[in-house]
Amino acid sequence: MERREFLKLSGALALGAAAAGCSPKKAAKAPATEEGPGEMIYRENPVNGDRVSLIGFGCMRWPMIPGPDGDQVIDQEAVNEMVDYAIAHGINYFDTSPAYLMGQSEKAAGIALSRHPRESYYIATKLSNFGPHDRESSIAMYRASFEQLKTDYFDYYLLHAIGRGGVEAYRDRYVDNGMIDFLLAEKAAGRIRNLGFSFHGAQHEFDALIGLHDSDEMHWDFCQIEMNYIDWKHADGVRNVNADYLYAELDKRGIPIVIMEPLLGGRLANVPESISAQLRQREPDSSAASWAFRFCGTYPRVLCILSGMTNMDVLTENVKTFSHFRPLTEEELEFMERMAVQYKEFPLVNCTDCKYCMPCPWGIDIPGIFKHYNSAVTEGSYAQSREQKDYEKLKRAYLVSYDRAIPTLRQADHCIGCGECLSHCPQSIPIPDELHRIDRYVEKLRQDLL
Repeated sequence: MERREFLKLSGALALGAAAAGCSPKKAAKAPATEEGPGEMIYRENPVNGDRVSLIGFGCMRWPMIPGPDGDQVIDQEAVNEMVDYAIAHGINYFDTSPAYLMGQSEKAAGIALSRHPRESYYIATKLSNFGPHDRESSIAMYRASFEQLKTDYFDYYLLHAIGRGGVEAYRDRYVDNGMIDFLLAEKAAGRIRNLGFSFHGAQHEFDALIGLHDSDEMHWDFCQIEMNYIDWKHADGVRNVNADYLYAELDKRGIPIVIMEPLLGGRLANVPESISAQLRQREPDSSAASWAFRFCGTYPRVLCILSGMTNMDVLTENVKTFSHFRPLTEEELEFMERMAVQYKEFPLVNCTDCKYCMPCPWGIDIPGIFKHYNSAVTEGSYAQSREQKDYEKLKRAYLVSYDRAIPTLRQADHCIGCGECLSHCPQSIPIPDELHRIDRYVEKLRQDLL
């Protein structure tokens, strides 16, 4: 199919899916208009008929507060309030993992969700790649998720972040220890309704994993991929693969797709001013985040788009976007591709703030350092050379904000390059290299050597 024909078809199908969907216990209504109160948009899972809200609640970024021992803990009261609002406004898909938020996410989700009828929401969780890979430990992790989430079945269960190492790594983690046979038996018993995987890796690794589906060695009920208007065509192609390829391969096999990182860890909600100005010129009242969400939702094979919502303001804005959902036109898709090309010109670290790299054995705040640096680049508030206008002001602002955001003992200059973080990063960021790059930048600012 030609690209132009595909884009027209995808827009039409997305509108059709929006009109046809409904919640598990609620009949569908006509598509909302921007002026009306709005109704949540749903997609139907073609495999089993599940009616899933197009926006899903990613539970990796729950709000945190200081705990009694000084550690950060989840703000359960805030989570309860957000979950109540989400369910009341039609969100019915909640995605968590034993690995999220240093092991706290599942418990918080279970407390909040169990206050609602079980049939009113779908739970997605994962068999994490982190920790021991032996059968006993894996089964213990699986069973602990039931207890934490206060449920006796999982709607969507994922093999977490597979891809690196291809089929060999997959078999070492899940096949040789008997876990796939165990999970398939659990699915037959009804304790897992859909079994899939979340993918991070290169194209040849994805091809190898999807080849298991083609050969009937392993049937995938769904797949979770990273997709946004940057990674659609501009992933690095070495450590990560373009989402347009992943989408096309899953689409032609009829495998439902769940989207992670539609906002690249929030970076596409706070784009550089030069890009933001162009978005505002087209739609003054639409946020940068809404453009990114609409991009993902335009493609009809997408079942659900996950958003890691940290507060009520973000949640209410996302509900508004998906209650008045409008697929992008062909011309708007071409416009977003131009924005992607411009975005790639900025020297950003491809960190999504997932915190899988933490804790650092040397106490370095890796995601905090990257987040501070990316914010300065995105906002145009970082010093680049002494010839730059307001250089002294920008230099001082970066150094002061860096010291305020990151305690001295947790800054980039303490990285010894041990590489402990590398195997945990789903984006395959060369973390020590990026930390050293940022440290060199900071030292040049301090010594006035730019």
